[in-house]
Amino acid sequence: MSGDNYYFGDTVNMHGGRGNTGIVKHQAAPADAAASPALQQAVAELLRLVRELRASVPPASAQALDDSLPDITADAAVPPQQRHRALLAVAGIAATVGAVGQPVVEAVNRILALLGP
Repeated sequence: MSGDNYYFGDTVNMHGGRGNTGIVKHQAAPADAAASPALQQAVAELLRLVRELRASVPPASAQALDDSLPDITADAAVPPQQRHRALLAVAGIAATVGAVGQPVVEAVNRILALLGP
């Protein structure tokens, strides 16, 4: 059986050194994996707070908030790394405006705690 190949998990084959963009996972949570009501409520609260925060940040930061919002959802279809990255981006922007952004930072921390490690 020489030459048989067995692959488990992700397999990456790269030929050449241009245009390599990373691994496409094509993984999703099971369809019946519904988000907890606490997570859904925390996400709704964060989205409300971010809409209010938009008026207090420069246009470039407002655009970055807008770009992050689609990934901040209780939907299991969003990859966890993508959601985490979007949450940290929003928290970072909120932290730059001081006390006005503090409720957003706290809301992000609540969501991260609900999502777990």
